Amino acid sequence: MKKLLLGTAFATFAAAGGAMADGHSTTVCLITKTDTNPFFVKMKEGAEAKAAELGMTLKSFAGKIDGDHETQVQAIETCILDGAKGILITASDTSSIVPAVQQARDAGLVVIALDTPLTPIEAADATFATDNFLAGELIGKWAAGTIGDTSTAKIGMMNINVSQPTVGVLRNQGFLQGFGIDLGDPAKWGDETDPRIVNNEVTNANEEGGRKSMENLLTMDPGVNVLYTINEPAAAGAHETLKDFGKVGDVIVVSVDGGCPGVQNVADGAIGATSQQYPLLMAALGVEAIKKWADEGIKPEPTPGKAFFDTGVALVTDNPVDGVPSITSAEGLELCWG
Repeated sequence: MKKLLLGTAFATFAAAGGAMADGHSTTVCLITKTDTNPFFVKMKEGAEAKAAELGMTLKSFAGKIDGDHETQVQAIETCILDGAKGILITASDTSSIVPAVQQARDAGLVVIALDTPLTPIEAADATFATDNFLAGELIGKWAAGTIGDTSTAKIGMMNINVSQPTVGVLRNQGFLQGFGIDLGDPAKWGDETDPRIVNNEVTNANEEGGRKSMENLLTMDPGVNVLYTINEPAAAGAHETLKDFGKVGDVIVVSVDGGCPGVQNVADGAIGATSQQYPLLMAALGVEAIKKWADEGIKPEPTPGKAFFDTGVALVTDNPVDGVPSITSAEGLELCWG
């Protein structure tokens, strides 16, 4: 299963990249949204391991919370001054970060977006990411198939924050399309007019945000029966509120990430389905790409037919729906992170 999901990404990169030379003098920076979310912890582990393997120096930076744009700008400035060859970044504000990214590129650094495409995507030299729209679409289709009569749905939407980073927009819009809801402007969330949507909440992608958002949604409509969550920490917080309200069995909960705690929540029934990503792979391939750039001046190519390098996604559920490909939680635990 691991070869099936991840082998294509490795093979595609190997064909484009070739052998790596000794890189004792090459410095690469990793800038993540936070250093506490398990997704970014695993991303850092992948970057550290690959940098050590290639004899590179890795310098890591992170925002204080998801949405901490200024700290990320300061990190870019530090990387430029330190003489880094490249930057890997998961941007908190995908449009506001662009001038700082351009400053780095003008200084000769290669900048690769991880997981979260910049706005526009061409603002980075390359993007290594899950197809986040597809990740959302998979959980949307699964939720629609699980509820059966979608006309009875009362949907709560849990997003990241008001800045609407691309990863949040893509997952949100993918979910809605997968569920069968007409989109407004696909470049943003919250402008849909479908009456089945109870509200769009923001969670800062953490448990406390999920807990409060679930309280808000149930206050607005106690009949909420479908819940989209931006990630598994938000879903875990929502689950605690659902327990407090005695509504655990009344709400179909879906999420995205595929971390080990989240997949375990699928196995335990707290989350119905989640779309699994591979952050260690994203970061490792990103480090290799910067090494390739430093040694040979060659930038990575996107996956054919896409504007980014696709590192794969798989739906994890123990209650499969016809027509929606998935793996079990047991299989997901073999591939998980965090």
